[in-house]
Amino acid sequence: MPLVTRVLRRAFSRENVFALLLCTILVLLIIVTADSSPQWIYQGF
Repeated sequence: MPLVTRVLRRAFSRENVFALLLCTILVLLIIVTADSSPQWIYQGF
């Protein structure tokens, strides 16, 4: 088995793909909701 195939297989294991998906979803949520001002920060003032 070539070295590149072994490295790619280890890099894209099932756990790593799930972690990458979760991270991507979290980043997209932060980007999508960043334009709305966080009202909960200013409630105490």
